[in-house]
Amino acid sequence: MSRPKKKKRTYPRLPNKFGSIKKLSGNRTNPYGVYPPTTEFDEDGRPKSVPALAYVDDWYYGFSILTAYHAGTYVPGVYPPKPAQKLTDIEGLDEVIKNLINDYSKLRSALTGQVERVQGPTFAEVYKRFYNWKYVSSKKMYSESSKSSAKAAFKNCASLHDQIFADLRYSDLQAVIDGCELKHASLELILNLFHQMYAYADIEGLCEKDYSAHVKINIEDDDEGGEPFTEEELKILWKNEKNPEIELLLIMCYSGYRIAAYKTLKVNLDDQYFQGGLKTKAGKDRIVPIHPGILTLVKRRIKRDGGLLVCSVGKYRKSMYGALEMLGIEKHTPHDCRHTFSALCEKYEVQENDRKRMLGHSFGNDITNKTYGHRNLEDLRTEICKIKICR
Repeated sequence: MSRPKKKKRTYPRLPNKFGSIKKLSGNRTNPYGVYPPTTEFDEDGRPKSVPALAYVDDWYYGFSILTAYHAGTYVPGVYPPKPAQKLTDIEGLDEVIKNLINDYSKLRSALTGQVERVQGPTFAEVYKRFYNWKYVSSKKMYSESSKSSAKAAFKNCASLHDQIFADLRYSDLQAVIDGCELKHASLELILNLFHQMYAYADIEGLCEKDYSAHVKINIEDDDEGGEPFTEEELKILWKNEKNPEIELLLIMCYSGYRIAAYKTLKVNLDDQYFQGGLKTKAGKDRIVPIHPGILTLVKRRIKRDGGLLVCSVGKYRKSMYGALEMLGIEKHTPHDCRHTFSALCEKYEVQENDRKRMLGHSFGNDITNKTYGHRNLEDLRTEICKIKICR
């Protein structure tokens, strides 16, 4: 049986321009490196490494060395003298050191006229480095939509911008989500940014742990607003099924995925099902049988284009609006196809639990279906085939 992992000891955070005490890797006699404050920085603003003042076996002795260094009394190997034994009143020591740090910060503020902040980059500074790392320096190409989403999310958590990143905790992040009055989709962007920034911060050693891991959105998803196609509109679409834009519209109306999912959706023509999905835990990688009515459309589109959606979502949306206008159909969004699928399931009495499964909706507090509801491909096929084609 493995031993429980020993909790990492934390020490009082040192102020800016005070220096640092770093725990070094490996089994060392003197595992703590004591470093003076950095005075030189590289082109990216990262501090250049400086030689250690000393290597010691105790963090608190390291702190006394830094204190002596700033007082001008530090003499390597002579002053301050090493304590005869390690001090054991850790909580008392921490309190004394915090008071010393506060006094030091107040003194520097009085001398410089500037407020001293705790050592470490702010949320805004970490974001800037993260953005450069992901979107500028990386060889991978990202869409303008992805860049805009990151910028919008950053703008919407302005209350964190000037806070020290390493000092942020779960409650700070959750407060941003809870206090934001924007729609669910905007909150998702903020939460996604948190996750990505903490992943980057972990790589760079800028945080102790991922405090975004348990942050959640506490409002209902308002992305479900929309208007299904009417039966008369569906009949018009079917009369124009060979139009490439209408072709995909019909595929979406009888399968129910979100528009972006069709770019990466797995299409199994042998067993006749789709697999994929985005956004939610319940919606990801879900299986939806290919309705017999759209099988010919799916095969034709795959053969002709090599995929269901090979252009950008924005480009398809624009051409879709033009096609609907040409047919005299009132404007619908791609998301209305998802509503159409849901409405068709209700109209033709597809079992509610299977409708939720195929739409990727959560079962919420329904523990029975969430835990014990098991449906195979043929079960779902039986249900989806209840839907009749409006020709």
